[in-house]
Amino acid sequence: MRNKWLAAPYVVWMALFVVAPLILVVIFAFTGQDGSVTLSNFSNMGTYIPAFQHSFVLAFVATLICILIGYPLAYFLSREGLMVRKVAMMLIMLPMWMNFLLRTYAWMSILDDNGLINQFLSAIGFFDLWNAIFGTNLQFFRMINTPGAIVLGMVYNFLPFMVLPIFSVIDKIDPKVVEAAQDLGANSSMVFRKVIFPLSLPGVLSGVTMVFIPSVSTFALSRLLGGGKTLLLGDLIEMQFLGNAYNPHLGSAIALVMMVIVLVLMAIMNRFGEGEEGVAVL
Repeated sequence: MRNKWLAAPYVVWMALFVVAPLILVVIFAFTGQDGSVTLSNFSNMGTYIPAFQHSFVLAFVATLICILIGYPLAYFLSREGLMVRKVAMMLIMLPMWMNFLLRTYAWMSILDDNGLINQFLSAIGFFDLWNAIFGTNLQFFRMINTPGAIVLGMVYNFLPFMVLPIFSVIDKIDPKVVEAAQDLGANSSMVFRKVIFPLSLPGVLSGVTMVFIPSVSTFALSRLLGGGKTLLLGDLIEMQFLGNAYNPHLGSAIALVMMVIVLVLMAIMNRFGEGEEGVAVL
């Protein structure tokens, strides 16, 4: 009983900063400017379908790229020695020690029309060669203020959240399981497909959750790297609370719909992961 009281501060913290804000979002979403209960905030949301599409498509692409990069990286790190792991983990986490906005501003200077990449390509004569071959007048590659720059910012900032959970799960796989599969005649490819990958799915699902959710709700990346040309859900919600079109009721409704969609997608992925784990165990 005495130990239960030790959890009281955490319960109060959760109630104040998690449960209470969610309740306020729900109340604002189902009320109008005059405080009356209404569904108009949801019925008028059809005009913002492009923002939903852009957000989920870019978040999906960024999450997929993080899987394609993070899974092989985590797999090979789990096969390396302790010293290599320590150095690799330090390099992976090192950018996270710097402020999120500072890292994004650094990418702005790299991707800018007069940024480091375009200056380097110009210095080595790449654009002159390109123009001579294709008969164009190209002076720089347009990389900033594009959807690709937004995806790049998502991948760069959230990739560690994909690598770490996958590495943690793969590293804990009992080597005896792999040895048993090899003794039964499975080659390296079959061991990976039938044993390692199914057992690593919990880490993959954790990484997907930790990458997809912040990606779908980001607004700083779309503003700084996308130049505000691609309206995402984070930008749309911020506009309703801080912009000239101040409407916290609509902003709360959009946030609530986004949260429900994300929770449904996460539930589907978790159910899929449970099925794969069952197959692996059998």
